[in-house]
Amino acid sequence: MEQAPSTVKTVHITVTNGYDLKGFKGDTPVTFVRAEFNQAVLGDSSKITVSPEGTAKYNFTTNFELNPDGGITLDDLAHKPLFLTVTEVLPKEKKQKDEKTLTLGQAVVDLLPLLEGEDSFETVVPLHPVPGSPLETPSPGSKQCSLDVKVFVAEPLLTPAQVSASNLLKVTLEAAYSVPESFVPGGLQQNYMVGLQVPSVGEKDYAMVFKNGNLKLGGEKEIVPRPKKWPIANILAPGANNIPDAFIVGGPYEEEEGELNHPEDREFRNQAECIKKRIVWDLESRCYLDPSAVASFQKRIADCRLWPVEITRVPLVSVPKGKAGKLEKADDENQLSSHGVAYVNMVPLLYPGVKRIRGAFHVYPYIDSAVFEKTKCLFSLFRDTGHPLAHNNKAGGLNSPLSKPVSKNLKEEKQPSKDKEMDGRARPGDLQAPSIKSQSSDTPLEGEAPLSHNLEGQQYVEAGTYIVLEIQLDKALVPKRMPEDLARRVKEMIPPRPPLTRRTGGAQKAVSDYHTQIKSISRAILDEYHRMFGKQVTKQESEVDSETLEEQKCQLNYELNCSGKYFAFKEQLKHAVVKIVREKYLKTTAFESQEELQIFISELYVFLVDQMHVALNQSIPDDTQGPASTIPTSSEQLRLFAFEAEVNENYEVAAVYYEERLVREPQNLDHWLDYGAFCLLTEDITKAQECFRKALSLNENHIHSLLLCGVLAVLMENYEQAEIFFEDATCLEPSNVIAWTLLGLFYEIQNNDIRMEMAFHEAFKQLQARTVQTKPKSAGTAENVDDSVKIEHSFGPWGAMHDSASAVRSEGLTGVKPRSSHLLSPHPPAELHPSPQGPSTVLSSLDEFIEESAKGHSGSQEPIMTLQPLEPSLTQKSSNVLLKELTSKKAPATIFMETIRFLMKVNAVQFVHRVLAHELLCPQGGPSCEYYLVLAQTHLLKKDFAKTEEYLQQATQMDYLNPNVWGVKGHLYFLSGNHAEAKACYERTISFVVDASEMHFIFLRLGHIYLEEKEYEKAKRTYMQVCKRSPSCLTWLGLGIACYRLEELTEAEDALSEANALNNYNAEVWAYLTLVCLKVSVSYCAFTKPFQTQLRKKGWATAGS
Repeated sequence: MEQAPSTVKTVHITVTNGYDLKGFKGDTPVTFVRAEFNQAVLGDSSKITVSPEGTAKYNFTTNFELNPDGGITLDDLAHKPLFLTVTEVLPKEKKQKDEKTLTLGQAVVDLLPLLEGEDSFETVVPLHPVPGSPLETPSPGSKQCSLDVKVFVAEPLLTPAQVSASNLLKVTLEAAYSVPESFVPGGLQQNYMVGLQVPSVGEKDYAMVFKNGNLKLGGEKEIVPRPKKWPIANILAPGANNIPDAFIVGGPYEEEEGELNHPEDREFRNQAECIKKRIVWDLESRCYLDPSAVASFQKRIADCRLWPVEITRVPLVSVPKGKAGKLEKADDENQLSSHGVAYVNMVPLLYPGVKRIRGAFHVYPYIDSAVFEKTKCLFSLFRDTGHPLAHNNKAGGLNSPLSKPVSKNLKEEKQPSKDKEMDGRARPGDLQAPSIKSQSSDTPLEGEAPLSHNLEGQQYVEAGTYIVLEIQLDKALVPKRMPEDLARRVKEMIPPRPPLTRRTGGAQKAVSDYHTQIKSISRAILDEYHRMFGKQVTKQESEVDSETLEEQKCQLNYELNCSGKYFAFKEQLKHAVVKIVREKYLKTTAFESQEELQIFISELYVFLVDQMHVALNQSIPDDTQGPASTIPTSSEQLRLFAFEAEVNENYEVAAVYYEERLVREPQNLDHWLDYGAFCLLTEDITKAQECFRKALSLNENHIHSLLLCGVLAVLMENYEQAEIFFEDATCLEPSNVIAWTLLGLFYEIQNNDIRMEMAFHEAFKQLQARTVQTKPKSAGTAENVDDSVKIEHSFGPWGAMHDSASAVRSEGLTGVKPRSSHLLSPHPPAELHPSPQGPSTVLSSLDEFIEESAKGHSGSQEPIMTLQPLEPSLTQKSSNVLLKELTSKKAPATIFMETIRFLMKVNAVQFVHRVLAHELLCPQGGPSCEYYLVLAQTHLLKKDFAKTEEYLQQATQMDYLNPNVWGVKGHLYFLSGNHAEAKACYERTISFVVDASEMHFIFLRLGHIYLEEKEYEKAKRTYMQVCKRSPSCLTWLGLGIACYRLEELTEAEDALSEANALNNYNAEVWAYLTLVCLKVSVSYCAFTKPFQTQLRKKGWATAGS
């Protein structure tokens, strides 16, 4: 190619020593070294006698010049090696005029280090024996014969800037497999050739041609690793054909970039590469790209993503004896036979960090219109440049790109243009208007016979022929950010936050000081009491009556007021109360109204009295009173309470539960992510961003935190940060399908089609690899879990998200911002609470979505309360069989559906419709039951009931037995007020063997409908089921109401007590407890005070009947 140097530079080669040499006529032969480069002899060393140890000291130096104006160029250094041939000089016989010589071996020196900025390098190269050489049989104990070589230049050929900006292209042609049956080893010898054109600077394209493919019969697979070979003919020693330290290593089909990399292609490729005929080249051709050529190369890929790689064969015949050993054309006028083309997608080389593509590519017949349509190419490398290009390999072979002998002058370069005028074909050095560039016209060139059909080329399609090709660059065209750089950028945006140190003067300290003052004052009052009445109390053996106590109280108050001690005690407490107001209630400003002041004083008074009782109980414990029983709540239960509050649109209560989780475990990033998802639900994007960034600061390598920070950055239009977050996620976990898909969606927003394609391709590849790995495991899914207890699946969305690839994890089918759908009634209770019943309280409705049921867990789940009694053995067995039949028909998940599940789980509904559009167009996706179900949920959020019903109808038609469809349908009718239809849908849902993902709320709403319709027995059974699965305040409340209506007062009291223990702020629970106690004749006063207190807190005027 065109070169950067502007002056002639000399490359010096020195051969110092040879080792382990021996000759035809003895162990001390006379030898010399000949240096050759670029089909020219550089010089011979002096004749040196080899020592008995096999060592020869040549000390031979030669050189050649680099001349960018027509001589040897930098590109020649890239793809042509230096040959060192060791020749033995035989002793002269009598009457012999000239010395006879025999070649012993040949060594190859790769000059590539000179293009990497080095000014010298030393190497020991093996001396490969020629056939029949005595070096083929080394002496016992000796090593392989070798030469010491040093290569140096006066100054580096390239500056560091040029080395950084230039590149090296390597193209390896491995083989063509499953070739047509008409290709037979016998008969007329054929030269099998493959070629492609590489763009460079200016208007010229350079051709890479791989010749002399070896046609082999099938029977065994090509071994790997095997060496790559120089694309040069007439190398004397067979071993010298191999490029040093370059091997074909193969690899899994699924990791290739070509066309035959799908699981369904595996069997065909195994047969083609083991049994069928193939043509093997194993050649590597190189091309040096200077900085301007790199830009041209990159632009060409962006303009034309498919590049044509042509394949053909030309018959060869031996020439007369005078030119023995050379092959020429049988007939110059013969047309090319079996002319085919493969289309190589070069776009992956524009992906960040990608330097190599390797794959198998189908071969199609070469037809001008088809090639132009796909590649915008109007020139055929073989046909339009003529056979001289294909056969210019008489001495050193055709190299890539087109090589010119050093002796060629400028006049000879002008000749091809004259020839082109005569025959209408471009010559090798005159490929004008680069062949892969878009042309202004799609008509064939003047004088060119258009090819509308190619019968010989059609054989490739019938035989299923494909070529395996590798294209590699020394440096990626598009640099990729290093993981360390991404981690540093993330750390700069979100620095780690150390835990806050406890303040010694905070609210806790203020309350503690208040307790201290209360205890001090109480001791002083007791001392005064003993001083006044101590003797009187000791004289009385019996207890003091109430009248006496009242009289003593009045006397004590009088004494305290008269002595001034009462006012001293008030002053002693004053400072502690002021600290509580400032530190506990954070009140430091004046009140705006008298009403606000009275409300604050009332609240403060209640708190101070409560804390006084706490302090007095600590100082004067009551031995007769046992400790108050408390039911601890776990984080999972608090998450359930919060979720129930979300579904009821009681966001303030839900926020309280989320904040309580954060207070309990501030270092638990799952709690921050849950709270951030809740903030997305309430459209508080700023607070959601703070939560996700806090989670990321706790663990900078947490994938879901990175993804959610990226999603929020996109929503806030901070695209630079979003790209960093998404890229960092793909670097930390390259197998994460969701990370790659979200990165692709981001690039789509940026209109970066190439990178979008790269990200989606990588996501699909990772999903495909995971599917292959998990297939053997699916047969052994556990099915035997205790049927007596129905346990909801654990809500662990951040740690185990991708464990259920076939489950859409929408947290609420009630609506996806969903949870805002109203739960039990049009006037739902204020809060929802859970019970402490161990792991069974953990929530399925939050974790697993549509196809969790299709995972084969049929045996692990008992049929939840059905309206008709089922015979256990028969029904369970038949249901399991039916489930297996249904799951076998489930369509595999796509990268977009997996991403939809993730986005629905975290309430990022803004992205969902964009991803649904991709799912609709995806070849593996398209309209499905799950697709319509997600659409229905998004419209249910907007309370667009007509659209929701339309999409649910589509989902029902596609999968009539999907319990999730019927569950969402029930939610639709419940929210729209059609409780009769909702009841029918809910009953159908719970009759399935496989659970829907929303069973908690399905049971709650179905129980509510039963209560409305006065079917109390059914309501009781329903609530008992849900209390067993995921108990909460609402589940126990519903059970208590049902038992109360059935006059089962003991059971009602127990259930309501459970509800009260879980949430003693629920006024409806207190109301029903009061009604139960009135019915069982318990003193009304026992409940009046706490009952009224709770009603006042909730603002209720009456308890209700």
